[in-house]
Amino acid sequence: MKSALALMALGAAAIPAAGFAQTSVTIAETAPVVTLSVTESVEAAPDIATVGTGVQTRAPTAQAAMQQNAAQTEKLIAALAKAGIAKKDIQTSGINLSAQYDYNNQDGQPQGPRFIGYEASNQLTVKLRDIKRVGASLDAMVAAGATNISGPTFSIDDPSPLLVQARGAALKSAKAQADYYAQAAGYRSARLVSISESNSGGQPPMPMMQSARFKADAAPVTPVEPGQVSASVTLTVQYALDK
Repeated sequence: MKSALALMALGAAAIPAAGFAQTSVTIAETAPVVTLSVTESVEAAPDIATVGTGVQTRAPTAQAAMQQNAAQTEKLIAALAKAGIAKKDIQTSGINLSAQYDYNNQDGQPQGPRFIGYEASNQLTVKLRDIKRVGASLDAMVAAGATNISGPTFSIDDPSPLLVQARGAALKSAKAQADYYAQAAGYRSARLVSISESNSGGQPPMPMMQSARFKADAAPVTPVEPGQVSASVTLTVQYALDK
């Protein structure tokens, strides 16, 4: 019995002590990341002016108001075409018909609203591609029967080249800032790890007007100054700082 116990003890001693094994794990250091938001803009002269115009008419009946409005709107569209504006640059932006009421008191006595007829309106959005003739085009609209004008809003038909310039300037600025942070914090370099972009092309400035200049034998033309418009790019970038 003693010899058997001794053998068992020897056998147990020969088994490796797996439960006491040690494992060494090394965790790599994560490089710090700098997040930057940079906006750059490039300005240029606009090549498109967008204006709103339209016709309002009133009549005793809804049908009469719409018929009169249709006739005057056709006259306005024909005048735009005669001025060299392409059909693709004329777009209907809204047609409305509403009953009109008079809420004024009669003989100083309060009364309920009094029906006075219908008002119809047809609004157009027009792109003018000859910037030098914007003022003359507005005058032609009024002469053709337009009862309201809004705008102009200036823009660039294709802002892509400006966006390329703004994008390059924004990325260059972001890299310079990231390099500064790397150097100031004691790191060797800044490595780009992510980038996202938002942009706007042809942002218009506030319309600028000038005093009228005209010959004695000519009617004054509505003065319009297009100024400059800008295309801007905003980059949100992340740089890892490497040692």
